[in-house]
Amino acid sequence: MWSSSHIRNPLARSLYMQAVRQAEIEEELRDTRYEEWYSCDVSLLSETLQPKYLPLHFDTETEEFLQGSREKSDWVFTQIFHSVVSTLLSMFVSVTSINGWLGRGSMFVFSQQHFYKLMRISPGWQAQKLLDLGAGDGNVTRVMAGHFQEVFVTEQSPPMRERLQERGYRLLDIEEWPTAQSGLTYDLISCLNLLDRCDKPRTVLEEIRRSLSPDGHLILAVVLPFRPCVESGSKLVDPTEVLPVEGKGWEKQANSFVEQVLTPSGFEVETFSRLPYLCEGDLYHPYYVLHDAVFVLRATEPGIEQDNRV
Repeated sequence: MWSSSHIRNPLARSLYMQAVRQAEIEEELRDTRYEEWYSCDVSLLSETLQPKYLPLHFDTETEEFLQGSREKSDWVFTQIFHSVVSTLLSMFVSVTSINGWLGRGSMFVFSQQHFYKLMRISPGWQAQKLLDLGAGDGNVTRVMAGHFQEVFVTEQSPPMRERLQERGYRLLDIEEWPTAQSGLTYDLISCLNLLDRCDKPRTVLEEIRRSLSPDGHLILAVVLPFRPCVESGSKLVDPTEVLPVEGKGWEKQANSFVEQVLTPSGFEVETFSRLPYLCEGDLYHPYYVLHDAVFVLRATEPGIEQDNRV
């Protein structure tokens, strides 16, 4: 039987490996149980969190994202080009910027229906201002944007900033968005998979609390288990501020994140759920998946968990 070691031509070897990998992927997809991405043992959650947990499920919009990712993974010559360019540029710039230049690596956190259920709103709900921190290419911003009169975004990567401007969102510098600098307050601030990739996550939470309108909310996603690192050019470094998230397993880490990070920072959980954090793949994997805890939060006094519920 032939193997890639028998094929000397690099392009032919890549095509062969893609064919082999595609067969493996098709077998994996047949065995994938998507509902496991959403599973939570509620009995392991704290007594405070148990009534806040909202079970969500695999839906049509999520399947459409996965199908699009599979189709892009099959674009063999495009994927080979991306692989070569990524290898060359990774010595100089961040993965986020490379993805921005190549127009790849879109993320999926929640569908429109998931957003409605988490926020407890109807499809016709409207508010004034949305701020999406670390918005990437704006694919997730799009899910929320239609419900707001004004959409503000931040992003550090220059090519991703260009993509956000192409979508028509109002781009703010990363030092400009807090109320103290901009004079703006926001009805919803989204902070999706940012706290484990920024240098000062505790400071970010403090600025978010100060920048919410009186009835405003924060929708926050964080990958668990929590493994923070920060892109610094082509390198990954440790953050300056360390969040004390502990525990073994998704549920225990969710408890710790609330008790040791969110409550001391002045936030109360209204609803939360477990969702897959999906990313478009490459030549060898049609998509990548991590496991998010997605919280809808309101501001309280720091360190206080209020008893009244809405």
